[in-house]
Amino acid sequence: MFSRKSTAERTAAEAWDYLSAAMAATGATAKGAADRTGGKAQEVAGKVSATGHKLAGQASKRGYKLAGRATRQSNRLAGVASKRGQQLADKAGTRVSAVTDEAWARANLAANALAGRKPGIPWGLLAGATLVGVVIGWTAAATARAAAERRAENEELELAETAIVVTPTYES
Repeated sequence: MFSRKSTAERTAAEAWDYLSAAMAATGATAKGAADRTGGKAQEVAGKVSATGHKLAGQASKRGYKLAGRATRQSNRLAGVASKRGQQLADKAGTRVSAVTDEAWARANLAANALAGRKPGIPWGLLAGATLVGVVIGWTAAATARAAAERRAENEELELAETAIVVTPTYES
């Protein structure tokens, strides 16, 4: 496969070859006409040849400019395509990795089951459940203790409000 730069250069070179061939054909035609018509035709042929050469030079410059522009544009687009391709490859790799891990774990479980080995105790799950149970128990105990304290305070206030103070009388 050719690189993008050589393709652009090749396009410019082909354009130059076509223009040169057209110039040569124009010059030959003009020279043939000059031979038939004499000196005036030679003068016209010279002018046509000079004009054709000038136009060929301008076309060549434009061809090289267009080839340069095409090269820059293709390089930019190749960079964009490369970046997008890398992103898609990363995304696909992540998905494949997750699926591979799951398949590996299942294959190990199946091999262990076929070998008659019991699955291991899920210590992480047990520890997590225990921790959740401790937190729920502690919260319930703290709530019950606070409710009991409030009930005791309310009973004390009721007794204080309804208490009758009796003062003994002493007789001497």
